[in-house]
Amino acid sequence: MTETVVVLDPISEDSAARLRSLLPPGLVLTHGTARGDEHLKEIIAGAEYAIAGQVGVNGDVLRAAPKLKLLHKWGVGVDNLDVDTARQLGIKVARTTGSNAVPVAEFTLGLTLAALRCIAFGHAELKKGHWRTATAMPMQTYMLSGKTVGIIGFGAIGQTVAKLLKGFGCTILYSKRTKLPAVEEAALGARFATVPEILAQSDVITLNCPLTPETSGLIDRAAIRAMKKTAVLVNVARGGVVVESDLIEALKAREIHAAAMDVFEIEPLPSDSPLLGLDNLVVTPHLAAIAADNFEKAVNQMFGNIAHVARGEPVPERDSVV
Repeated sequence: MTETVVVLDPISEDSAARLRSLLPPGLVLTHGTARGDEHLKEIIAGAEYAIAGQVGVNGDVLRAAPKLKLLHKWGVGVDNLDVDTARQLGIKVARTTGSNAVPVAEFTLGLTLAALRCIAFGHAELKKGHWRTATAMPMQTYMLSGKTVGIIGFGAIGQTVAKLLKGFGCTILYSKRTKLPAVEEAALGARFATVPEILAQSDVITLNCPLTPETSGLIDRAAIRAMKKTAVLVNVARGGVVVESDLIEALKAREIHAAAMDVFEIEPLPSDSPLLGLDNLVVTPHLAAIAADNFEKAVNQMFGNIAHVARGEPVPERDSVV
């Protein structure tokens, strides 16, 4: 007897074919073709396993899935999944811990350089036929080398960011619920600091933390005003970690140098968002975890967890949420 895996996000047929080529025996795969809860309810109704990437899954959608055994996040953050309702319904929840650490860390570095050096601005202007040299840029540019970088959230992604920064000779501060042992700090070249210390001392602040009650709205107007005027803020965590209205006002007033964002309070980002009119902000549409050469690794980890449940086994502890 076959069981069904449904990818709730709309994906291309090419992506679906790649997924099917990696499916464990006894499973078939379907996928979303549109957005919205009504479509999700329709496609999840007959599935034993559901995969969610960027799409949110609420309690109403889960209650429309009487056969569902496992809701699996394609990634790490489960803030867009109704974990409490899943628990009430006896649906397991899992994620692919660490699977996207390298691509997200690389993207963090890319956004950092883009914001520091006006790369995105120069690119956009040249595409319009405008040759904008130093005298026509909206702000001064700065090197990353030798700067102090504060990393808020120091799990697999944050620690990989620290490793990548070693070649730039940066002073690395990190914030984490539990301080790492001294030997691990030494290996990463990083020093524990409180969030206020990171805000005050860092030239670059990267957000690599999950969205939790503790981190929701962490970067508000007060936090931004505590930063250096030359600071750059990079968010590849979740949109809700930053109060967007406060960031918009701060960037307009040049209270900090620049920012770069891959995630937003509302996704997809509305086309009339005031964020899109700022010349000291780099924006990308939630791309950080997407890398073709990381696809198979992440999918095999996810399908391995599904196979465990299909055999009546528990999800490995590192990936189990509920």
